[in-house]
Amino acid sequence: MSHLRYSQVTPKSEYLNRRRFLAGALGATALAHAGTKLTGVTKSPLSVTTEAVSAFEVITGYNNYYEFGTGKGDPSKNAQHFVTSPWTLSIEGEVAKPKTLDLDGIMKIAPLEERIYRHRCVERWSIVVPWIGFSLSTLLKQVEPNSKAKYVAFQSYYDPKQMPEGKYAGIKLPYVEGLRIDEAMHPLAMLVVGLYGEVLPKQNGAPLRLAVPWKYGFKSVKSIVKIKLVEKEPPTTWNLANAHEYGFYSNVNPEVDHPRWSQAKERRLPAIGMRPTLKFNGYEDQVGSLYAGMDLKKYY
Repeated sequence: MSHLRYSQVTPKSEYLNRRRFLAGALGATALAHAGTKLTGVTKSPLSVTTEAVSAFEVITGYNNYYEFGTGKGDPSKNAQHFVTSPWTLSIEGEVAKPKTLDLDGIMKIAPLEERIYRHRCVERWSIVVPWIGFSLSTLLKQVEPNSKAKYVAFQSYYDPKQMPEGKYAGIKLPYVEGLRIDEAMHPLAMLVVGLYGEVLPKQNGAPLRLAVPWKYGFKSVKSIVKIKLVEKEPPTTWNLANAHEYGFYSNVNPEVDHPRWSQAKERRLPAIGMRPTLKFNGYEDQVGSLYAGMDLKKYY
């Protein structure tokens, strides 16, 4: 187990010195960014892409986090006073050993890894992110799901006082999401506590979010406060808002268009041109077996 404490951070400059081969992609803004570095992070073999990592300022400056505004630049402006410590995460439901963890407890679940994942938004833009965290399955195994645990439900933090823009979001808050339990147990499904070597920025879902790289980005719920294992398919925010456009599974699939636009191509930020969308966002070899026998056009 890792003994890293959430407060145990050092200057980011050391981390960037190790990654100067990315300097061209990062640009001067990211290199000059004064952040904090997580220590004791190892490179994960689950980084299954060799694509260039997106610039820090792109990852942290172009976000969907409706609690802090619906414009892409709103979260980076409006989330900076969001209080993320102290924080508690409850894991409950159909489990033998429910838990409530603070941030230090979360950091001790497993050694931290850097995983470079593609991230594909349902809106047709994409980025490549060096997330830091560990497999969600590590935490779920500790609470010992029982035979009734068929799904995993997630709930985000919501405080209208800290997130006044949320009343204009057009969706019901707090944000909720869900996975089938075999999806949640897949090693690629990741609990994220950082990116680019540092503590997770607030606009990216601090202090704890999900990364499910083969699904559209809205499935990767931010600022998680509750994980509940349940028997029946849980409600999810965008499916509640518009079930016709946002299904429960929402796997990246160029063959299944959004009702209002094609998903065959995507825009890799900050580029303007379009590129082909990869089935399961390029992770088909790893996760395709989860959906054997399913009509993926029906189970969007």
